[in-house]
Amino acid sequence: MELSPRQRSAVFVLVVAVLAALGYYLVAPAVTHSHGSAQAAATSAATPASTPSAPSAAAPTVSASAAATAGGPDIYAWLPFTQQNLAAAASVAVRFSVDYNTFTYTESATAYVGGMGDLITSELAGTLQASYQIPGVAKLRKSQKQVSTGTAVISSLRAFGPASMTFIVTAGQRLATSDGISNASTQYAVTVTGSGSSWQVSDIELESAGNE
Repeated sequence: MELSPRQRSAVFVLVVAVLAALGYYLVAPAVTHSHGSAQAAATSAATPASTPSAPSAAAPTVSASAAATAGGPDIYAWLPFTQQNLAAAASVAVRFSVDYNTFTYTESATAYVGGMGDLITSELAGTLQASYQIPGVAKLRKSQKQVSTGTAVISSLRAFGPASMTFIVTAGQRLATSDGISNASTQYAVTVTGSGSSWQVSDIELESAGNE
């Protein structure tokens, strides 16, 4: 069923509310990847004993299904995906965003991208590998002995269709270098493609790029 612009706007508002309710389940589980232990060891060696904790989402107070049972609208009847599909796609976006900002200067481009496994498409893997080994970037990473640890939380859902969703993700980065430690946060638009419980990240760009 084709929705009118007003209905589509209403659906977006409701989906954002559902994302907030699902936040606990998407970001609470520990996110790991194949090269995480080596990076964690390197980071602990370069950081003080007391470190800031990763951001966490508040536990949901009411679920979409509970709202529907109580007489509220079942928004998933209007959407091209189920609540489980949304949770699966959002989980992939979060896990990828953590890996995107997690690396060490001793790691090759192949190892960096390989750690993301099947979270990304082959096309994006090629793009990320090329970006990681740009001479100037790679030289700075090694000279400063950079060790980066990423965190991520979904802020909103920007767009969706039957086979794709674009999430706005706030990605944190804790960067340890030979000069000290810094923390930064950047918002990205992360697009995942797929269906059901099978999703892969196909694109990442600065959140502001979609607003120009």
